[in-house]
Amino acid sequence: MSLAIVHHPAFDARFDPRHRFPMSKFSRLAEILVEDGLVAPGGYHVPEPAAPDWLRRAHSPGYVDAVLTQTVAAATEKAIGFPVDAAVALRSRCATGGTVLAARLALERGLACNTAGGSHHAASDGGAGFSVFNDVAVAAQVLLAEGLVRRILVFDCDVHQGDGTALIFAGVPNVFTLSIHAENNYPAVKPPSDLDTSLPDKTQDDGYLAVLPFALETALHDASPDIVFYNAGVDPHGDDRLGRLSLTDAGLAERDRRVIGFFRDRGIPLAGVIGGGYSRDIESLARRHTILHRVASEFV
Repeated sequence: MSLAIVHHPAFDARFDPRHRFPMSKFSRLAEILVEDGLVAPGGYHVPEPAAPDWLRRAHSPGYVDAVLTQTVAAATEKAIGFPVDAAVALRSRCATGGTVLAARLALERGLACNTAGGSHHAASDGGAGFSVFNDVAVAAQVLLAEGLVRRILVFDCDVHQGDGTALIFAGVPNVFTLSIHAENNYPAVKPPSDLDTSLPDKTQDDGYLAVLPFALETALHDASPDIVFYNAGVDPHGDDRLGRLSLTDAGLAERDRRVIGFFRDRGIPLAGVIGGGYSRDIESLARRHTILHRVASEFV
């Protein structure tokens, strides 16, 4: 059985190539996975756009309605980093639906990955930091509401702290939030996750990998999860425009291998999302994002 990978053409909202958010990486990522044989032509699992009632499980009804009707306040659009037009609204719903589908597939198969997701700066009342809807938070709430799981772990390795996820699940005992991130990076205010690990600027592969054993063992013990959402952001890479850390491609691959392998060795389902990655070189960036899917394929 091949790795279940989720993709939707709407993941790419077709931004101007000069925009600081590299939107075209989603299309190129999907193309590379087919070109390199990780996905057969026509072999993607295609999600439905997230239903409004799903979105309201993690976000306020007023904010959800504003996105769906493209009436998001200018201040919120500024915090997000781009206007929420019809293409962005659809993209955000499809990416969120993609993470819900990846989670369902992970529960069936043990492991599945989205080709988007990880929009962890969106909180209940609004988006921020290129995040419109918090797809992992929505998916977690959907699984809990449907009684498919009782306890969830969010294992976030994006270079930026998962502030929106931490806020949404603050005081929620059956969702354990963990973030490994650059100490001196966005967001300026970092609300506490259940476990935060802050790394100094220029941390390299060995220093990063050294913090994983404690994070993994602590999360396993404290979360006792029925499913793990793994945010495999590639922005800790040394060439990332918005990073501050200094990981290599090999370091990212080993990070993914250790995280995915840890939970799969214990029979715990894992749903992977790609998280952040920022570069003008879309080809290199898209290939860097395929590391998650290549490593996950080793465990199928």
